Amino acid sequence: MELAEKASDRRLSPVAVVVAVVAALGAVLAAIFMGPVGIHPGRALLEIVDHLPFIDIDSGLDARKAAIVWELRFPRAVLGAIVGATLAAAGAAYQGVFRNPLADPYLLGVAAGAGLGATVVIVTAGSSGALVPVAAFVGALAAVAATYALGATAGGRRSGMSLILAGVAMAAFLTAVQTFVQQRNVDSIREVYSWILGRLGTTGWGDVGMVAPYALISIGVIVMHRRLLDVLAVGEDEARTLGVRPERVRTIVVLAATLGTAAAVAVSGLIGFVGIVVPHAVRLVGGASYRVIVPLSVLGGATFLVLADLVARTAASPAEIPIGVVTAFVGGPFFVLVLRTTRGRL
Repeated sequence: MELAEKASDRRLSPVAVVVAVVAALGAVLAAIFMGPVGIHPGRALLEIVDHLPFIDIDSGLDARKAAIVWELRFPRAVLGAIVGATLAAAGAAYQGVFRNPLADPYLLGVAAGAGLGATVVIVTAGSSGALVPVAAFVGALAAVAATYALGATAGGRRSGMSLILAGVAMAAFLTAVQTFVQQRNVDSIREVYSWILGRLGTTGWGDVGMVAPYALISIGVIVMHRRLLDVLAVGEDEARTLGVRPERVRTIVVLAATLGTAAAVAVSGLIGFVGIVVPHAVRLVGGASYRVIVPLSVLGGATFLVLADLVARTAASPAEIPIGVVTAFVGGPFFVLVLRTTRGRL
């Protein structure tokens, strides 16, 4: 009870929000300015402003550079911000409802289901097929539905641990099926691994428009339930005495987080560690209250993934490093740090 009271006393500092917003905007602007083709920051900003309604400004950029700003770099940066914010919010949500500091958005089989769905389409229609994001999205949702069905047979509606174990079992099964499909279609392994390692390559605003509605719904629901996550931190029995229904809260938050994660994975592939690194970084700085962790994780996740993508496309230019490699390079050591700092509390 004291833990809940202490957590609920922590309020979101306006200064922290301003700093996080500035960092996110700075990351997006850096992603627009930096690249193999140098573009003047002021002219790039004018090009973006020129596309706003009722505004007509000459940015001074030629047609080629204007297209790079508006059709390539800006939508890619916005997509990275949306995906990063969604994965970080989902990671914080999973850590809260399962009271597990090492939980991430892929805990209940989202990654395995999306990977299997994408693999099946890639080996049958090719990596350029428009059905790959759809198959990944459907596969992710189907995997979580199967995890819930399996967990319910072992009391999963009452026990978060049963759902976690069901997710581990479902992920192992779906990964085995995916491996079998890959072995039967070795000529498509390169395309499959390219998708698995994650990417934010986009031309135009199609992917942004596809993922944005799901991300807004997911993040909105998680943010609205952030106070209840603090209540769940004291334990399910204690939460019930305070009038909270843990099963209902868990179901709503998990469904929202799964919806957002599935949409993010569908357009970006499997990008790991965002859902662990960002919430824990916020927790180290801002405390244990989810009233602070969730909103700052949204902004921190956007910043982290945009910067990771910037490194991915510029560090080895003109080649591009898979963004999942960059996030793993940062997340691996951070994961070790988390294990050390949470030793004795797991």
